[in-house]
Amino acid sequence: MIVGVPKEVKDHESRVGVTPAGVKALVEAGHTVLVEHDAGALSAFPDDDYQSAGAEIVGSAYDVWRLADMIVKVKEPVEKEYRHFREGLVLFTYLHLAPIPGLTNALLEKKVTGIAYETVRDRTGALPLLTPMSEVAGRMSVQVGATYLEKEHGGRGVLLGGVPGVAPGNVCILGGGIVGTNAAKIALGMGAKVTLLDLNLNRLRDLDDIFSGRLYTVASNSYNVERAVCEADLVIGGVLIPGAAAPKIVTRAMVSKMKKGAVIVDVAIDQGGCIETAHPTTHSDPSYLVDGVVHYCVTNMPAAVPNTSTLALTNATFPYVLKIAKLGATAAIQEDKGIAEGVNTYNGTLTYAAVAQAQQRDFTLVADLI
Repeated sequence: MIVGVPKEVKDHESRVGVTPAGVKALVEAGHTVLVEHDAGALSAFPDDDYQSAGAEIVGSAYDVWRLADMIVKVKEPVEKEYRHFREGLVLFTYLHLAPIPGLTNALLEKKVTGIAYETVRDRTGALPLLTPMSEVAGRMSVQVGATYLEKEHGGRGVLLGGVPGVAPGNVCILGGGIVGTNAAKIALGMGAKVTLLDLNLNRLRDLDDIFSGRLYTVASNSYNVERAVCEADLVIGGVLIPGAAAPKIVTRAMVSKMKKGAVIVDVAIDQGGCIETAHPTTHSDPSYLVDGVVHYCVTNMPAAVPNTSTLALTNATFPYVLKIAKLGATAAIQEDKGIAEGVNTYNGTLTYAAVAQAQQRDFTLVADLI
């Protein structure tokens, strides 16, 4: 198979889909790897490293997309990349289709097989390709939030850890999954008072044990959410329904009651956000104010630490890349139920229920198509 690795073009997206180590493994397995010039430069992987591993360096994105059987990316294609789509192309990347009907239309029209990192499952039912970036984003959310609490960024001027004689800041985390757990680790490490809300009482019990009672766990309902966000200096949104639009846990009315200069970091913004007042932002223009509350809603937060993020992501994605390259997409989908779960579009048909529900479309399970 010819595997293509284009340079990411989303705003300040500096990660890359395959590392030189991955190229070496693919080439040793008999595949051809085309890497766009400087695709890995911002992740500290120069072209020379890719060439040494056996890649062919290609001067333009157009040629990478045109020649490859499978494109391996990091972020969902932006509109100017839709022109590269063609029938029979396999696209393996984060897609986050639920809030992006235009991308869904383009993939369906051109009959692209779109396999989304965020919906691939392993044998336990977990989301192995979403986990590493959720770990990074969860940890980053606290350091980003701490920065935006500084007065020069519009925040309240609160130091999360406080100092002797001054109380620490209050952090409210919505969701006890990968994002929430990693956010709690960093927030507690900084000395903040941390409250985490989740619907799953067993998960709250687990987190109480993991953090030895240092974390305040609260059952999630509208009353408790409102109380927690109104007391918080920093609110972190980490609610996820795999592949679907995130539910709006914090309403506009709740935001209006928050402290002036408080900060919201909505990590769920890739799936539409779990804060009603949240809308996607970029690393170039990352924040805005609503009712005096700072909102940070960058859709590709881990791109700020691309070396760490690329290594973490490709550690998880590469075995799937190798399997799809070896077997071909259709055989890999038939053999591996986890890969089949990742298929969002196939030969012009939408195949993922949560996306169909979010966009009010029909869908057919990929197992019924192959």
